[in-house]
Amino acid sequence: MDMPVQADPWDRTAMDPRQQWVLDRTLEYRRKGPYRARTSAEIAAMLGRYFNHLGYRDAVISNVRRMSGGASKEQFIFNLVHAEKPEGERLVLRMDPPEGISQSCRGREAQLQNAMIGALPVAPIRHVDTDAEFLDQAGSIIEFVHGVTEPTTSGAKGVSGMGTRFGELSERLAPQFVDAFVKTHGLDWSQKDLSLFAKPRAGTTDAALWELNFWSGLYWNAIVEPLPIVTMCERWLREHVPVCDRVGIVHGDLRIGNFMFEEPSGKFTAVLDWELGHLGDYHEDIAWTIQRLFGYLDEDGRFLVSGFLTREDFLGRYQRLSGNVIDPVKLRWYEILNAYKCAVMDLGQAMRVAEGHTNHQENVMTWLGSAGAVFINQICQMIREEI
Repeated sequence: MDMPVQADPWDRTAMDPRQQWVLDRTLEYRRKGPYRARTSAEIAAMLGRYFNHLGYRDAVISNVRRMSGGASKEQFIFNLVHAEKPEGERLVLRMDPPEGISQSCRGREAQLQNAMIGALPVAPIRHVDTDAEFLDQAGSIIEFVHGVTEPTTSGAKGVSGMGTRFGELSERLAPQFVDAFVKTHGLDWSQKDLSLFAKPRAGTTDAALWELNFWSGLYWNAIVEPLPIVTMCERWLREHVPVCDRVGIVHGDLRIGNFMFEEPSGKFTAVLDWELGHLGDYHEDIAWTIQRLFGYLDEDGRFLVSGFLTREDFLGRYQRLSGNVIDPVKLRWYEILNAYKCAVMDLGQAMRVAEGHTNHQENVMTWLGSAGAVFINQICQMIREEI
Protein backbone atom coordinates (compact mmCIF):
# COMPACT_ATOMS: atom_id res chain seq x y z
CA MET A 1 0.00 0.00 0.00
CA ASP A 2 1.35 3.45 -0.93
CA MET A 3 2.06 5.74 1.99
CA PRO A 4 0.08 9.02 1.92
CA VAL A 5 2.02 12.07 0.80
CA GLN A 6 2.73 14.37 3.74
CA ALA A 7 2.15 18.10 3.39
CA ASP A 8 5.07 20.50 3.57
CA PRO A 9 5.17 21.67 7.22
CA TRP A 10 5.99 25.19 5.99
CA ASP A 11 3.06 25.34 3.60
CA ARG A 12 0.91 27.91 5.37
CA THR A 13 -1.93 27.44 2.87
CA ALA A 14 -2.59 23.88 4.10
CA MET A 15 -5.79 24.52 6.01
CA ASP A 16 -9.47 23.64 6.26
CA PRO A 17 -11.05 26.10 3.74
CA ARG A 18 -13.60 27.20 6.32
CA GLN A 19 -10.79 28.17 8.69
CA GLN A 20 -9.31 30.32 5.93
CA TRP A 21 -12.78 31.86 5.56
CA VAL A 22 -12.71 32.70 9.28
CA LEU A 23 -9.31 34.38 8.92
CA ASP A 24 -10.49 36.42 5.93
CA ARG A 25 -13.69 37.42 7.73
CA THR A 26 -11.70 38.53 10.77
CA LEU A 27 -9.84 41.09 8.68
CA GLU A 28 -13.11 42.19 7.08
CA TYR A 29 -14.76 42.70 10.49
CA ARG A 30 -11.75 44.62 11.77
CA ARG A 31 -12.17 47.23 9.06
CA LYS A 32 -15.64 48.07 10.35
CA GLY A 33 -14.13 49.97 13.26
CA PRO A 34 -14.87 50.09 17.01
CA TYR A 35 -17.61 48.04 18.65
CA ARG A 36 -20.84 49.77 19.63
CA ALA A 37 -22.96 48.24 22.37
CA ARG A 38 -26.57 47.63 21.37
CA THR A 39 -29.43 48.36 23.71
CA SER A 40 -31.93 45.70 24.77
CA ALA A 41 -34.52 47.41 22.57
CA GLU A 42 -32.23 47.18 19.53
CA ILE A 43 -31.58 43.48 20.18
CA ALA A 44 -35.32 42.84 20.59
CA ALA A 45 -36.07 44.62 17.31
CA MET A 46 -33.36 42.68 15.48
CA LEU A 47 -34.65 39.37 16.85
CA GLY A 48 -38.21 40.31 15.93
CA ARG A 49 -37.18 40.87 12.31
CA TYR A 50 -35.28 37.58 12.28
CA PHE A 51 -38.15 35.49 13.65
CA ASN A 52 -40.56 37.13 11.22
CA HIS A 53 -38.22 36.16 8.39
CA LEU A 54 -38.19 32.59 9.73
CA GLY A 55 -41.99 32.49 9.50
CA TYR A 56 -42.92 32.74 13.17
CA ARG A 57 -46.41 34.19 13.49
CA ASP A 58 -47.10 36.93 16.04
CA ALA A 59 -43.58 36.74 17.45
CA VAL A 60 -43.00 38.91 20.51
CA ILE A 61 -39.55 39.35 22.09
CA SER A 62 -39.25 40.44 25.72
CA ASN A 63 -36.96 40.43 28.77
CA VAL A 64 -33.77 40.78 26.72
CA ARG A 65 -30.76 40.64 29.04
CA ARG A 66 -27.06 40.60 28.26
CA MET A 67 -25.31 37.54 29.70
CA SER A 68 -22.09 38.00 31.63
CA GLY A 69 -18.76 36.55 30.54
CA GLY A 70 -17.80 35.60 27.03
CA ALA A 71 -14.46 36.85 25.78
CA SER A 72 -15.20 35.54 22.30
CA LYS A 73 -19.00 35.64 21.97
CA GLU A 74 -21.65 38.24 22.73
CA GLN A 75 -24.70 36.58 24.31
CA PHE A 76 -28.21 37.65 25.26
CA ILE A 77 -31.01 35.75 26.96
CA PHE A 78 -34.60 36.54 25.99
CA ASN A 79 -38.21 35.36 26.02
CA LEU A 80 -40.06 34.46 22.84
CA VAL A 81 -43.83 34.15 22.51
CA HIS A 82 -45.42 33.25 19.17
CA ALA A 83 -48.62 31.76 17.75
CA GLU A 84 -47.39 28.15 17.97
CA LYS A 85 -46.06 28.62 21.52
CA PRO A 86 -48.24 31.17 23.34
CA GLU A 87 -46.90 30.04 26.73
CA GLY A 88 -43.49 31.35 25.69
CA GLU A 89 -39.97 29.98 25.94
CA ARG A 90 -36.51 31.10 27.04
CA LEU A 91 -33.79 31.25 24.37
CA VAL A 92 -30.23 32.47 24.02
CA LEU A 93 -28.78 34.60 21.23
CA ARG A 94 -25.09 33.85 20.65
CA MET A 95 -23.34 36.28 18.29
CA ASP A 96 -19.87 37.01 16.97
CA PRO A 97 -18.52 40.38 18.06
CA PRO A 98 -16.34 42.09 15.46
CA GLU A 99 -13.38 40.35 17.11
CA GLY A 100 -12.65 38.14 20.12
CA ILE A 101 -9.76 36.21 21.62
CA SER A 102 -10.60 33.43 19.17
CA GLN A 103 -12.41 33.52 15.85
CA SER A 104 -14.75 30.80 14.70
CA CYS A 105 -17.78 29.89 12.60
CA ARG A 106 -21.30 29.69 14.04
CA GLY A 107 -22.34 27.21 11.36
CA ARG A 108 -19.54 24.78 12.26
CA GLU A 109 -20.36 25.10 15.95
CA ALA A 110 -24.01 24.29 15.25
CA GLN A 111 -23.17 21.25 13.15
CA LEU A 112 -20.94 19.84 15.88
CA GLN A 113 -23.50 20.38 18.62
CA ASN A 114 -26.20 18.76 16.51
CA ALA A 115 -23.85 15.84 15.79
CA MET A 116 -23.40 15.25 19.53
CA ILE A 117 -27.13 15.06 20.31
CA GLY A 118 -27.81 11.68 21.87
CA ALA A 119 -24.19 11.16 22.85
CA LEU A 120 -23.76 14.08 25.26
CA PRO A 121 -26.09 16.64 26.80
CA VAL A 122 -25.83 19.72 24.58
CA ALA A 123 -27.91 22.85 24.17
CA PRO A 124 -30.15 22.32 21.10
CA ILE A 125 -29.58 24.92 18.37
CA ARG A 126 -32.74 26.30 16.80
CA HIS A 127 -31.43 28.59 14.08
CA VAL A 128 -28.11 29.75 12.65
CA ASP A 129 -27.26 32.86 10.64
CA THR A 130 -23.71 31.93 9.69
CA ASP A 131 -23.05 34.85 7.35
CA ALA A 132 -25.01 37.61 9.17
CA GLU A 133 -27.61 37.75 6.41
CA PHE A 134 -30.42 38.67 8.82
CA LEU A 135 -28.83 39.34 12.20
CA ASP A 136 -26.50 42.31 12.62
CA GLN A 137 -23.70 39.86 13.46
CA ALA A 138 -23.23 36.17 12.62
CA GLY A 139 -25.05 34.24 15.31
CA SER A 140 -27.25 31.39 16.46
CA ILE A 141 -30.38 30.91 18.55
CA ILE A 142 -29.98 28.25 21.24
CA GLU A 143 -32.43 26.73 23.70
CA PHE A 144 -31.85 27.84 27.28
CA VAL A 145 -30.43 25.06 29.48
CA HIS A 146 -30.80 25.08 33.23
CA GLY A 147 -27.78 24.44 35.39
CA VAL A 148 -24.64 26.00 36.82
CA THR A 149 -20.97 25.88 35.87
CA GLU A 150 -19.75 26.06 39.46
CA PRO A 151 -21.34 25.25 42.83
CA THR A 152 -23.44 28.15 44.07
CA THR A 153 -22.04 27.58 47.57
CA SER A 154 -18.37 27.51 46.53
CA GLY A 155 -16.16 30.15 48.07
CA ALA A 156 -13.42 29.54 45.49
CA LYS A 157 -14.47 30.73 42.06
CA GLY A 158 -12.43 32.06 39.16
CA VAL A 159 -12.70 33.53 35.68
CA SER A 160 -14.50 31.10 33.35
CA GLY A 161 -14.58 28.52 36.15
CA MET A 162 -10.81 28.29 36.52
CA GLY A 163 -9.79 27.67 40.12
CA THR A 164 -13.28 26.58 41.19
CA ARG A 165 -13.47 24.10 44.07
CA PHE A 166 -16.24 21.53 43.65
CA GLY A 167 -16.03 19.96 47.09
CA GLU A 168 -18.16 16.87 47.60
CA LEU A 169 -19.58 17.23 44.08
CA SER A 170 -16.21 16.19 42.62
CA GLU A 171 -16.90 12.48 43.03
CA ARG A 172 -20.09 12.82 40.99
CA LEU A 173 -18.71 15.20 38.38
CA ALA A 174 -15.37 13.49 37.68
CA PRO A 175 -16.79 10.35 35.94
CA GLN A 176 -19.02 12.52 33.72
CA PHE A 177 -16.06 14.77 32.93
CA VAL A 178 -13.98 11.83 31.65
CA ASP A 179 -17.01 10.41 29.87
CA ALA A 180 -17.39 13.67 27.91
CA PHE A 181 -13.96 13.08 26.36
CA VAL A 182 -14.71 9.42 25.66
CA LYS A 183 -18.06 10.17 24.00
CA THR A 184 -16.70 13.09 21.97
CA HIS A 185 -13.69 11.21 20.62
CA GLY A 186 -15.60 7.98 20.13
CA LEU A 187 -18.49 9.37 18.09
CA ASP A 188 -18.86 7.97 14.57
CA TRP A 189 -18.92 11.31 12.75
CA SER A 190 -18.91 9.81 9.26
CA GLN A 191 -22.72 9.72 9.16
CA LYS A 192 -23.21 13.23 10.59
CA ASP A 193 -23.79 16.46 8.71
CA LEU A 194 -20.38 18.11 9.01
CA SER A 195 -20.47 19.69 5.58
CA LEU A 196 -18.66 22.82 6.82
CA PHE A 197 -15.63 20.76 7.83
CA ALA A 198 -12.82 19.49 5.64
CA LYS A 199 -11.64 16.00 6.60
CA PRO A 200 -7.92 15.63 7.39
CA ARG A 201 -6.41 12.38 6.13
CA ALA A 202 -5.65 9.71 8.68
CA GLY A 203 -2.01 8.66 8.68
CA THR A 204 -0.85 12.16 7.74
CA THR A 205 0.12 15.43 9.43
CA ASP A 206 -2.98 17.18 8.05
CA ALA A 207 -4.82 17.46 11.37
CA ALA A 208 -1.90 18.98 13.27
CA LEU A 209 -0.71 21.21 10.43
CA TRP A 210 -4.15 22.63 9.66
CA GLU A 211 -4.59 23.68 13.29
CA LEU A 212 -1.10 25.16 13.47
CA ASN A 213 -1.64 27.11 10.24
CA PHE A 214 -4.95 28.52 11.44
CA TRP A 215 -3.56 29.79 14.73
CA SER A 216 -0.41 31.03 13.06
CA GLY A 217 -2.56 32.95 10.57
CA LEU A 218 -4.59 34.43 13.42
CA TYR A 219 -1.39 35.54 15.15
CA TRP A 220 0.30 37.15 12.17
CA ASN A 221 -2.94 38.91 11.20
CA ALA A 222 -3.32 40.32 14.71
CA ILE A 223 0.21 41.00 15.79
CA VAL A 224 0.73 44.28 17.67
CA GLU A 225 4.25 43.66 18.96
CA PRO A 226 6.28 40.75 17.53
CA LEU A 227 7.55 38.29 20.14
CA PRO A 228 10.59 36.12 19.29
CA ILE A 229 9.46 33.32 21.65
CA VAL A 230 6.15 32.93 19.80
CA THR A 231 7.99 32.78 16.46
CA MET A 232 10.46 30.25 17.87
CA CYS A 233 7.58 28.12 19.15
CA GLU A 234 5.93 28.10 15.72
CA ARG A 235 9.22 26.99 14.16
CA TRP A 236 9.60 24.14 16.68
CA LEU A 237 6.03 23.01 16.03
CA ARG A 238 6.58 22.96 12.26
CA GLU A 239 9.75 20.95 12.66
CA HIS A 240 7.98 18.27 14.74
CA VAL A 241 4.46 18.01 13.26
CA PRO A 242 2.95 14.64 14.30
CA VAL A 243 0.90 12.19 12.27
CA CYS A 244 -2.74 11.65 13.25
CA ASP A 245 -3.55 7.94 13.13
CA ARG A 246 -7.31 8.26 13.66
CA VAL A 247 -9.35 11.34 12.85
CA GLY A 248 -12.19 12.17 15.22
CA ILE A 249 -14.13 15.05 16.70
CA VAL A 250 -12.10 17.42 18.85
CA HIS A 251 -14.04 19.79 21.10
CA GLY A 252 -11.16 22.26 21.38
CA ASP A 253 -12.02 23.68 24.82
CA LEU A 254 -13.26 20.77 26.91
CA ARG A 255 -12.40 21.86 30.44
CA ILE A 256 -13.67 23.18 33.72
CA GLY A 257 -16.15 26.01 33.13
CA ASN A 258 -17.47 24.56 29.88
CA PHE A 259 -19.97 22.13 31.30
CA MET A 260 -23.19 22.76 33.20
CA PHE A 261 -24.68 20.60 35.92
CA GLU A 262 -27.69 20.68 38.17
CA GLU A 263 -27.60 20.98 41.92
CA PRO A 264 -27.62 19.07 44.14
CA SER A 265 -27.42 15.92 41.97
CA GLY A 266 -24.35 17.03 40.00
CA LYS A 267 -25.84 15.62 36.79
CA PHE A 268 -24.47 17.22 33.61
CA THR A 269 -27.08 19.25 31.74
CA ALA A 270 -24.91 20.57 28.89
CA VAL A 271 -21.40 20.49 27.47
CA LEU A 272 -20.83 24.04 26.27
CA ASP A 273 -18.82 26.09 23.77
CA TRP A 274 -18.17 23.91 20.71
CA GLU A 275 -16.92 26.92 18.73
CA LEU A 276 -13.31 25.67 18.51
CA GLY A 277 -14.36 22.15 17.58
CA HIS A 278 -12.95 20.46 14.49
CA LEU A 279 -11.88 17.11 13.10
CA GLY A 280 -8.46 16.12 14.35
CA ASP A 281 -6.40 14.20 16.90
CA TYR A 282 -7.79 13.34 20.34
CA HIS A 283 -4.40 14.20 21.85
CA GLU A 284 -5.27 17.86 21.28
CA ASP A 285 -8.25 17.77 23.68
CA ILE A 286 -6.33 15.79 26.28
CA ALA A 287 -3.38 18.17 26.14
CA TRP A 288 -5.71 21.17 26.45
CA THR A 289 -7.46 20.09 29.61
CA ILE A 290 -4.30 19.02 31.49
CA GLN A 291 -2.90 22.56 31.30
CA ARG A 292 -2.14 23.92 34.76
CA LEU A 293 -4.36 26.91 33.99
CA PHE A 294 -7.42 24.67 34.14
CA GLY A 295 -6.71 22.96 37.48
CA TYR A 296 -5.23 23.60 40.88
CA LEU A 297 -3.09 22.03 43.60
CA ASP A 298 -4.90 20.16 46.37
CA GLU A 299 -3.91 20.29 50.04
CA ASP A 300 -1.26 17.62 49.38
CA GLY A 301 0.33 19.63 46.59
CA ARG A 302 -0.99 17.37 43.81
CA PHE A 303 -2.17 19.01 40.59
CA LEU A 304 -5.79 18.11 39.81
CA VAL A 305 -7.00 18.25 36.21
CA SER A 306 -10.00 20.63 36.20
CA GLY A 307 -9.99 20.18 39.97
CA PHE A 308 -11.06 16.53 39.76
CA LEU A 309 -8.28 14.02 39.11
CA THR A 310 -4.51 13.82 39.10
CA ARG A 311 -2.95 13.85 35.64
CA GLU A 312 -2.06 10.15 35.93
CA ASP A 313 -5.55 9.18 37.07
CA PHE A 314 -7.21 11.25 34.33
CA LEU A 315 -5.03 9.80 31.56
CA GLY A 316 -5.45 6.29 32.94
CA ARG A 317 -9.24 6.49 33.12
CA TYR A 318 -9.48 8.02 29.66
CA GLN A 319 -7.34 5.33 28.03
CA ARG A 320 -9.16 2.53 29.80
CA LEU A 321 -12.65 3.77 28.88
CA SER A 322 -11.93 5.04 25.36
CA GLY A 323 -9.46 2.43 24.15
CA ASN A 324 -7.33 5.28 22.81
CA VAL A 325 -3.63 5.09 23.65
CA ILE A 326 -1.91 8.29 24.72
CA ASP A 327 1.35 8.74 22.84
CA PRO A 328 3.61 10.88 25.09
CA VAL A 329 5.44 12.40 22.11
CA LYS A 330 2.19 13.51 20.45
CA LEU A 331 0.77 14.65 23.76
CA ARG A 332 3.78 16.91 24.34
CA TRP A 333 3.50 18.37 20.82
CA TYR A 334 -0.13 19.26 21.46
CA GLU A 335 0.71 20.65 24.90
CA ILE A 336 3.12 23.04 23.20
CA LEU A 337 0.60 23.78 20.43
CA ASN A 338 -2.02 24.63 23.05
CA ALA A 339 0.35 26.94 24.92
CA TYR A 340 1.05 28.56 21.54
CA LYS A 341 -2.69 28.95 20.89
CA CYS A 342 -3.16 30.62 24.28
CA ALA A 343 -0.26 32.98 23.54
CA VAL A 344 -1.90 33.83 20.20
CA MET A 345 -5.19 34.57 21.96
CA ASP A 346 -3.64 36.70 24.71
CA LEU A 347 -0.70 38.37 23.00
CA GLY A 348 -2.16 38.49 19.50
CA GLN A 349 -5.94 38.72 19.30
CA ALA A 350 -6.60 40.23 22.76
CA MET A 351 -4.01 42.95 22.26
CA ARG A 352 -5.29 43.75 18.76
CA VAL A 353 -8.90 43.85 20.01
CA ALA A 354 -8.01 46.10 22.95
CA GLU A 355 -6.17 48.47 20.63
CA GLY A 356 -8.96 48.52 18.05
CA HIS A 357 -11.89 48.57 20.56
CA THR A 358 -13.66 45.84 18.60
CA ASN A 359 -15.14 43.77 21.46
CA HIS A 360 -17.76 44.19 24.19
CA GLN A 361 -15.26 42.96 26.81
CA GLU A 362 -12.53 45.56 26.31
CA ASN A 363 -11.31 45.46 29.93
CA VAL A 364 -11.05 41.66 29.82
CA MET A 365 -9.08 41.86 26.58
CA THR A 366 -6.59 44.27 28.14
CA TRP A 367 -6.19 41.98 31.16
CA LEU A 368 -5.65 38.94 28.94
CA GLY A 369 -2.79 40.71 27.21
CA SER A 370 -0.88 40.75 30.50
CA ALA A 371 -1.80 37.10 31.16
CA GLY A 372 0.08 36.01 28.04
CA ALA A 373 3.35 35.88 29.99
CA VAL A 374 2.10 32.68 31.65
CA PHE A 375 2.06 30.88 28.31
CA ILE A 376 5.39 32.31 27.17
CA ASN A 377 6.87 30.78 30.32
CA GLN A 378 5.19 27.43 29.60
CA ILE A 379 6.46 27.44 26.02
CA CYS A 380 10.02 28.11 27.18
CA GLN A 381 9.91 25.36 29.79
CA MET A 382 8.42 22.69 27.54
CA ILE A 383 10.63 23.35 24.51
CA ARG A 384 13.71 23.48 26.74
CA GLU A 385 12.80 20.00 27.97
CA GLU A 386 12.58 18.75 24.37
CA ILE A 387 15.93 20.14 23.19
